[in-house]
Amino acid sequence: MSWFSEVATVTNSIFGFGKPEDSPGFLLWQTTIIWQRLIKKSLESYDISHAQFVILAVTLWLESKKCDVSQSMIIDHSKLDKMAVSKSLRNLVTKGYVKRAEHKVDTRAKSVCLTKEGKKFISKLVPIIEKIDSEFFGVLKKENQSELTYILEALVIEKH
Repeated sequence: MSWFSEVATVTNSIFGFGKPEDSPGFLLWQTTIIWQRLIKKSLESYDISHAQFVILAVTLWLESKKCDVSQSMIIDHSKLDKMAVSKSLRNLVTKGYVKRAEHKVDTRAKSVCLTKEGKKFISKLVPIIEKIDSEFFGVLKKENQSELTYILEALVIEKH
């Protein structure tokens, strides 16, 4: 038995896929890394991380729905880690993009709202990120984009 055959036999007994590209998890990982790299590059000149962008965008979205936005709502909608949201919010407060105050209903929670500067800032960034999304996912036909969105949404709902 050749070295390659031995490695192939061991590999086949460990992995459930013949090659990495057959694994949906590995493909999702690769896709996410490529997409995040594009987003990160576009946000660098604005001195904001991808997580901070998502927090600002989620806050803007929730505010547009007349919600009294809390940190837990941001976590729930963004799926970001609690500590990452907390750290990012502190940074965004320091930059003057968000304010935190006592929540009107839940005294244990803090309300999060965009400042005037924060609204202006995120309103400038959203079209930039949406353009990246459009170009990135634009390699797919419209019906495939809809199908991908449906599949990803189902996974988010199921694994929530």
